[in-house]
Amino acid sequence: MIDTDIWQVVLAGMVLAALVGGAGWSLYTGLALRVRARAGERDNARLWALVRAAPARAMVVRADGQVELSSHLADWLGLQAPARDVTGLSAGEEGLVREDRDALAHAIDVAAKAGRGFRLPVRAQGSARLMLAVGERAPDALGATGGVLVWFFDATEMQGEVARLADRAQRLEDAYTALTGLIEAAPMPMWYRGHDLRLAMVNTAYVHAVDASDGEDVVARQVELIERSALGGPMAQAAIARDTGAPQVSAMPTTIAGARRMLRVHDVPLADGGTAGFAIDIEELEQARSGIKRFGQAQRAMLDRISAGVVQFGPDRAMVFCNQPFRRMFAMRSEWLADRPEFDRVIERMREAGRLPEVRDFPGWKAERREWFRSAEASIEENWHLAGGTHLRVVAQPLPDRGLLIIFEDRTEQVQLASARDTLLRVRTATTENLFEAVGVFAADGRLQLWNNKFRTVWGFSTLLLATHPRVDALAREAAHRLAKPERAMLIAELVRSATADRLQRGGRVAFADGRHFEFAAVPLPDGNALLTMLDISDSKRIEQALRDRNEALEAADEVKTQFVANMSYELRTPLTSIKGFAEMLHAGYAGPLSESGTGYTAAILESVERLGTLVDDVLDLTQGDAPPVRERIDLKPAAEAVAAGLAAAAADKAIDFAVEAQESAGVVTGDVRRIGQAIEHVLRHALAETPPGGRILLHVDGTDEGARIVVSDDGPGMDAKAQARAFDRFARHGFNGSGERALGLGLPLAKQFVEAHGGTISLVSEPGQGTLVTIALPRT
Repeated sequence: MIDTDIWQVVLAGMVLAALVGGAGWSLYTGLALRVRARAGERDNARLWALVRAAPARAMVVRADGQVELSSHLADWLGLQAPARDVTGLSAGEEGLVREDRDALAHAIDVAAKAGRGFRLPVRAQGSARLMLAVGERAPDALGATGGVLVWFFDATEMQGEVARLADRAQRLEDAYTALTGLIEAAPMPMWYRGHDLRLAMVNTAYVHAVDASDGEDVVARQVELIERSALGGPMAQAAIARDTGAPQVSAMPTTIAGARRMLRVHDVPLADGGTAGFAIDIEELEQARSGIKRFGQAQRAMLDRISAGVVQFGPDRAMVFCNQPFRRMFAMRSEWLADRPEFDRVIERMREAGRLPEVRDFPGWKAERREWFRSAEASIEENWHLAGGTHLRVVAQPLPDRGLLIIFEDRTEQVQLASARDTLLRVRTATTENLFEAVGVFAADGRLQLWNNKFRTVWGFSTLLLATHPRVDALAREAAHRLAKPERAMLIAELVRSATADRLQRGGRVAFADGRHFEFAAVPLPDGNALLTMLDISDSKRIEQALRDRNEALEAADEVKTQFVANMSYELRTPLTSIKGFAEMLHAGYAGPLSESGTGYTAAILESVERLGTLVDDVLDLTQGDAPPVRERIDLKPAAEAVAAGLAAAAADKAIDFAVEAQESAGVVTGDVRRIGQAIEHVLRHALAETPPGGRILLHVDGTDEGARIVVSDDGPGMDAKAQARAFDRFARHGFNGSGERALGLGLPLAKQFVEAHGGTISLVSEPGQGTLVTIALPRT
């Protein structure tokens, strides 16, 4: 029993102890949880403070499409109340721009399914704020498994900064591009060296100067423009510029395109520790300086050889140069000039030599000349009249360096020549006034400069008009009404212009309305003017007209004579025909047999009638020879052979060897076959008449593409020069040869007339005792 009670007491104590221990543990645990809760509250408050102060706002999109966002974010998005889903982010005129909302919804859908984050700019309707939406799959701690967490950042200020930086970057890029283009387009070599002084960039001019393929090749091979020298070359100068921070300039020689050039090299330090350089070709400048020096020496040598005196003063008014004529003109000794005397001393020395004008106030006069150094005029010119009749022309030229150049020209001879010229002008005026011709001198611009009284009276010009020196056009209009043909007045103006402008001498004639006639001529003068002369030829014109009338009367008489001869030729043919017929009848015995002497008489009558008929035909041909020939095709070879056959009997009667050479090359000509045959016959008859018995005559006919040729030659006595001169003259008196026949008649003149009517030519070559050769040339057409 006691044991039972004890165990009960022990059990109760153990229970009580357990209860006390559990209560203590519970109290401890509660206190610990309380501490944790307070710490969690503090962390939560801090986190919410950070969230509220953060530049971003979060939105959770759950897997079912529901969204969780704060009112602050809704205000950013332009919503009156938080949206429930993504579609609600844009409602009417509230929320996001619809295109941005659709793009955001698509990005959220891709992030939820593929787990791929996104960054997307979005804008609220009617707001200038730009937001950057950054999304990723939501962590499980948010309790939105399969959802998307989207952070919205206010990127408005960031956008402005980006835009400003982008604009600045664009300007810098444009400036860099322009600078690069300028460097590339520069005609001088330019380069850039890094801090290690190695070439990092070169322009096109540098590439061409070193004969490289491109800039990269130059940089890769480190091709220097300037050769290295004992002083270190271009890199030494660049190192000095880099180390001292001051630009360096020096002249260095180099070889470009096989030619030795002198360059002025500039090295400029840059802020990055490198250097920029460029080279200017000063070879031409050096040559120009040398050329200027040589020019100055040559100029002074030339000034020593001119006749004018030249002296030059420097900015300090000391003499720096004077030529030999100046020394002679003003009696300056070389030893005195060696001290470079000042302007005032030179003027005083010139006065001592008596080579200055006489003036009352010499100090004032000298002070005025001293002002030449500061004169604003380009040059000052004076004339000095010295004792002894010397005339000096003085030209003072202020120089750019505030020096002075003075030229002294001795014009004494020119003044004397001008005086002589004035005398000559007076003589010329007196001469022109007494000329029989009318004379006028016109300047190059056509204005009348000089004239004599004859010129004025011929045209009837007033003195007031001529005093105005009118142009030739005005004079022509004024004189037109005095001419028989007023339009001829402009011819005078044209001739004057031709003489002044074209330098041509031309002339003509003009008739006045009162019956006078003048011959005029426009002659170019050496000074560019023109001389117009007019000579009265009225008397000569009347004589000329009388001679012309007489000539016309003679031509009319010749025409009457020619017509008379032609008529008489026709009239003579009738009785000649009758005489010839009756003589032939008597000779044939129709009137009974004749005695031997009667037969001889009738034969003589027939021969004389034949010869007289030939003469009548020749005279008739002469009167009709000017008529144009009939044009037809003539085969010249058979035509010439036919004429030769007709004269073969006459040649045989005189025992003359008559040879004919007619070649096929004679061809065809165009003309009158009868006239051509007559021309050949007349030449052959002339040869028969000239050739003595037993002689030889040759008829040769040939031709070329241009024409045909007929040659008749004989071995007769020939003709002297006098006979040859009148061989083709139809009016010449002809004699007789040794056999009693005519030495020359109408045959050759008629042949010449017929040949020339066909456009051909006939020529005769003869020597006494050597025979005669006559050549006829006929064109094809």
